[in-house]
Amino acid sequence: MNYITVENVSRSFADRMLFENISLGINQGQKIGFVAKNGYGKTSLLNIITGKEAPDNGQVSYRNGLKLAFLSQEPDLNPDRSIEEVILDSDIPIMKVIARYERAMKNTDDPEGMQQAIDAMDAVNAWDFETKYRQILSKLQLNDLTQQVGQLSGGQKKRIAMAIALLSDPQLLIMDEPTNHLDLEMIEWLEQYFKQEDYTILMVTHDRYFLDRVCNEIIELDQGQLYSYKGNYSYYVQKKQERLEIEQTTQEKAQQLYKKELNWMRRQPKARRTKSKSRIDDFYEIKAAAHNRRKDHQVELEINMERLGTKVVELHKISKSFGDNTLIKEFSYNFLRGERLGIIGKNGTGKSTFLNMITGALPPDTGKVVVGETVKLGYYTQGGISIKPGQKVIDVVKEYGEYIPLNKGKIISASQLLERFLFDNKKKHDFVEKLSGGERKRLYLCTVLIQNPNFLILDEPTNDLDIPTLNILENFLMDFPGCIIVVSHDRYFMDKIVDHLFVFNQSGHITDFPGNYSDFRAYVGNTDIALDDDSTAQGEKETVAQEEKPKKMATGPTREQQKMLSRLENKIKKLEERRDILQESFLNPDLNPEDLTKNSIELEAVKSELEEVEMEWLECSEKFGD
Repeated sequence: MNYITVENVSRSFADRMLFENISLGINQGQKIGFVAKNGYGKTSLLNIITGKEAPDNGQVSYRNGLKLAFLSQEPDLNPDRSIEEVILDSDIPIMKVIARYERAMKNTDDPEGMQQAIDAMDAVNAWDFETKYRQILSKLQLNDLTQQVGQLSGGQKKRIAMAIALLSDPQLLIMDEPTNHLDLEMIEWLEQYFKQEDYTILMVTHDRYFLDRVCNEIIELDQGQLYSYKGNYSYYVQKKQERLEIEQTTQEKAQQLYKKELNWMRRQPKARRTKSKSRIDDFYEIKAAAHNRRKDHQVELEINMERLGTKVVELHKISKSFGDNTLIKEFSYNFLRGERLGIIGKNGTGKSTFLNMITGALPPDTGKVVVGETVKLGYYTQGGISIKPGQKVIDVVKEYGEYIPLNKGKIISASQLLERFLFDNKKKHDFVEKLSGGERKRLYLCTVLIQNPNFLILDEPTNDLDIPTLNILENFLMDFPGCIIVVSHDRYFMDKIVDHLFVFNQSGHITDFPGNYSDFRAYVGNTDIALDDDSTAQGEKETVAQEEKPKKMATGPTREQQKMLSRLENKIKKLEERRDILQESFLNPDLNPEDLTKNSIELEAVKSELEEVEMEWLECSEKFGD
């Protein structure tokens, strides 16, 4: 059964064409993930499909009586109403019956009114719906319905809009970044909910695990063309790679044919009438195909950052409370060089507060934070970047740095960094106010990286980034030689980047788990992510803040510690190999004086670094073996 038909729709923004002559159909039972780069028009297309925007050309047709719900990135809710009032204002008829029933239950002096309310519930079979209503509000942590919407955070407003969308019981649910501002527990519940409920879905999201587990079709808008893949995200990745390989082969053949035809054109008389008109027309089509190169970029940066010393960041019994709410209680930890830490926990458990204490933006109530002299912090916050009116993209980045030093004396300029993060020449000189939300996040990321930090702290870096940018960021971070702390609800991202986790619970305790998010989920099963006091105080999942080791790991190093030792051993091996190569080079009689001097200097540097790494390995092995 067809719900919506989109025919030859086009949309431009200022002087830029977002998409042209796009056509697609949405049928009952489809769960479609819509992917494209930031700025390519994903949100605009959703707005056109839902009727919030008119297309420049083309039309959208709907099935008669279609019940459609749209969850936008930024919900438009009345700030002067309470949560309950906003839900009732959403025009869900059965909700008004439930509200009448709940008012009647509170007024025990009116038995007649109570009976009328019960009869009304029976008439529309509202009892099962009330159970669903309570479950959805509970899972989305909307417990105090008297709160004013204007006093809520962006994440809380998103959850209200999600509740309204689900409670409206739509045939077709269209969502723009539904997992933004939801914690991991909510996201996993939502995955299961969509598997159980008979929704037809069209959504834009960067959450690749969510796409993988919910969708049965992926549609990609790529360089002005729509491509459809009948499968989940993993299937899409595989088939897209095959398509790109075919495109590459086709382009190479087109280039060869173009060269051949170009020679023919040059050999023929200048008078056009003496040439084959059809062949000349074909030549220009071949030329266009031969020059139709993709604009994908890969980040391959060997950054020459300032080396970290033995002392990185030390946390000595730090605590932080706000009123009666204790977020962190006497937590101690020493970061090591090359550490890759992920932080998870429910919203409001102190994750951002923890980061702000490390960076010095917020002092601990008790205890102290010691940052090593060689540490250069780079902090990507949820708040984003402040933009001056009239600024151009390239100027914003240059305010923070002109270049990043690379190995072997090379550099990457601010302009080159922007290009690697998918800003083309035209976009680099655009005014910032013309950028989409995702493009601004990408720009903010560049301002952090251009400062060449050796200790990166990323607070929800994946929000509003498109999947191509996420792949680029992941490749960058996987090769990043410094320390990394990541707070993210993107499970796919966390699995690729981190070696161990800090799990924040709701009573101030922090659990150190050796492994990535999937390892943690497999270990705890269906246990609440934010472990409670009972499970952390006595269970074998506990890592005591004051550097006590959990009982299950008392016989040897943890998995994360083993990874740290392994990284150091690999580094020692590489340095030893480089040392041997340099020493052997002096046996070459043809070595010129300039290279001799250069190799001598490098050999001393390698020996010095090797000594430091060996000392660090020794210290770690002794510490982990206690």
